[in-house]
Amino acid sequence: MVKKDSTASNTGFGPVRSCCGGNHENIPGGHNQMSGGVTRREFLQVTGTSALGAVVLPGLSWPALASVQMEESFEIRRKPLVVKPVLTYEVPVQRDQTSWRNWGGLQTGEDAEREIASIKGELDCIKAKADFPVEFLPVSGVRNTSDLEGVGGLDRADLFLVYAAGGGSGIFDALLAMDKDMIFFCRHKSGPVYLWYEIISPRYLRRHTDEHAIPGLDFNDVVIDSQDEIMWRLRALCGLKNTLDAGIIAVGGAGGWAQPANVIREHVDDKYRLNIRAFSYDELGKLTAAAMADRHAVSRARSRADAYLGESGVTLETKREFVDKCFLLEDVMKRVMENYDCRAITINHCMGTIMPVSGTAACLTLGLLNDAGYLAFCESDFVVVPAGMLMANISGKPVFFNNPTYPHGGIKTISHCTAPRRMDGKNLEPARILTHFESDYGAAPKVEMKVGQIITNIIPDFSFKKYIGLPGKIVENPFMPICRTQINISYDCDDMLLAEKMPGFHWITVYGDYLKESRYALKKIGIEQENLV
Repeated sequence: MVKKDSTASNTGFGPVRSCCGGNHENIPGGHNQMSGGVTRREFLQVTGTSALGAVVLPGLSWPALASVQMEESFEIRRKPLVVKPVLTYEVPVQRDQTSWRNWGGLQTGEDAEREIASIKGELDCIKAKADFPVEFLPVSGVRNTSDLEGVGGLDRADLFLVYAAGGGSGIFDALLAMDKDMIFFCRHKSGPVYLWYEIISPRYLRRHTDEHAIPGLDFNDVVIDSQDEIMWRLRALCGLKNTLDAGIIAVGGAGGWAQPANVIREHVDDKYRLNIRAFSYDELGKLTAAAMADRHAVSRARSRADAYLGESGVTLETKREFVDKCFLLEDVMKRVMENYDCRAITINHCMGTIMPVSGTAACLTLGLLNDAGYLAFCESDFVVVPAGMLMANISGKPVFFNNPTYPHGGIKTISHCTAPRRMDGKNLEPARILTHFESDYGAAPKVEMKVGQIITNIIPDFSFKKYIGLPGKIVENPFMPICRTQINISYDCDDMLLAEKMPGFHWITVYGDYLKESRYALKKIGIEQENLV
């Protein structure tokens, strides 16, 4: 866990107009307050910390950044989940006139060898089908706790996938003590029946009682027969691995949407352990000015803007110069992230401060970054940014950070002036390039999202205790005088139930159904998710 910093401040920056609806100057804590987790190693590597407690990044040289060769990629870069499969079994010895074997179809060493080969084949199929990075270490057969001493890969693994064919619970306890995630797989009909198919609940998870008794391991960590059930759990844990302890650059500092800075800071540290790295607008301004004076950088931005505006389905309805400057700003932000080996960024004061620095709005820039495989968010709202990072890392797709409205008639509108176009992770949706609505300035995409698309909405709460999960469907792309990308979504739950249950403010929306994955991952870090279905 990241050690908490008791020096986090509640000092705000004064009145700020927000595209989240109004002026927050009279709200304690302010719209722009929050501080992030800092590891001792990072503290020693940089030149200080901000008043909000986030790491303050030192100044950079544009010539040095401009010389870096950038690799084009449209995929969210994720580290593989490393899985160690362990088969637990026993080889009983026959005795007269007494019970000498337990339930189960594995009774000999030869049975175990055949089962290991079968497991390997199943895992090869999972790896081939997986839409997330996963590495399976060799399957090891274990008959008792002493056998674990000769098993390789235990330290390296993120997860133990335990094939509980037989053996005693002491093996499970020894694995659990290594502080790794665990999933139990038991066979009923998919192969030789396993002993623990019978007794995993009463003898282990409940410890011979009526109550759950294993902290950090529960009934949802047991899979019977289904490879698909293994798959989605691995997807969830891969997403969680790539979110915990991740770095994110906060331009203009970190915020928390009207919440006290020290409170949000503690929640982020406790649950997600993010390394928030503050990057000042002074530094961004210097880099952007230098990039504007670099004819190669300007030419590159114009060329890329030409290609973008020439794409099928893209129409320009703002000044072309705003689009060019968005591509230049994107180039600067990419290079800053790559310099610090970081794939996520968020900007504070996005309703005004960034405009004179960049000569445009950042809306299109953030959309471009998301489409290029980075994680980019406006408003620096760390109530919801961690959930956005988690859902992107689970799904491997960009997410839509948005403002919700009031539910009625099974429909509600969600909107924002920045949105990805590559919402399915592959294909670009059509878009109109307009101004940012509230300022009528810069370039902002009105993404025409796919009507009929199934979506997952994650609604974080301010206390980081209970998120709401809402499945939905895109039914319309309206054009009201609100944030530019706007979709009407339908849902199946009762309007009043949704109205009463909605916590926090901002939502995270992703193409596809990931409610199982998000609930499973969130429970691992102590956040409940209630699905409204």
